[in-house]
Amino acid sequence: MISKTNAIVLSKIKYSDNDLIVKCYTEQFGVLNFLLKGVLKSKRGKVKTAYFQILSQLQLEITYQNNRTLQYIKEVKPHVIYSSIHTNIFKSAIAMFLGEVLSISLQEEEKNELLYAYLETTLQWLDSQDEYSNFHLLFLLKLSRHLGFYPETNVINMPFFNLKSGSFENQATNLYSISDENLKLLKQLLGTTFEALPSIKINSKQRQSFLSMLLLYFELHLGSFKKPKSLEVFNQVFNS
Repeated sequence: MISKTNAIVLSKIKYSDNDLIVKCYTEQFGVLNFLLKGVLKSKRGKVKTAYFQILSQLQLEITYQNNRTLQYIKEVKPHVIYSSIHTNIFKSAIAMFLGEVLSISLQEEEKNELLYAYLETTLQWLDSQDEYSNFHLLFLLKLSRHLGFYPETNVINMPFFNLKSGSFENQATNLYSISDENLKLLKQLLGTTFEALPSIKINSKQRQSFLSMLLLYFELHLGSFKKPKSLEVFNQVFNS
């Protein structure tokens, strides 16, 4: 079946000398893996490697079969052309890191138009901004809503937050209860938007600590989640 869909590139790996396997989150089908045969050798084909940078937004024409592990792309063209995500070293580091987080988190994710729209619009927002040092923190926090474990905010004034239950509580009940600077920042981020994000000022040490907490939160709620390999490089680039 020939189908058209928008897609966001999550990861790519070399497969044999001339081929690539690219994982995308698509608007129409959810997560799909594509085999790009001969793409590393051919310079004349319609499908070029340059299109498949991490978090690129593409328009794809594909041959789709429901029971096939690897799908095939007939034609590809950019859907959104970024002005800075792939050329700014700090934004590139964010893209590599968030691409890996999404690739780990979205394993068998099916079609979800709200999630796709969230990814599409927030990445375009990042591309347009000059102040984005806390973007990845709010991005991950709001992503948890789409993945089903957004913090319960009905009793947000409580003095503890339990990472395992995803709820605020009156006293610490286990080792996953937090009450320090991370709790304060969590409450701030839960009450803000991307547009208002620049008003939240934190230093690199706080940023790194809160990110570690968020990744633990993802681990506790997603059975398949593991710490991204790009985290160390991301922290070096972003907090140097």
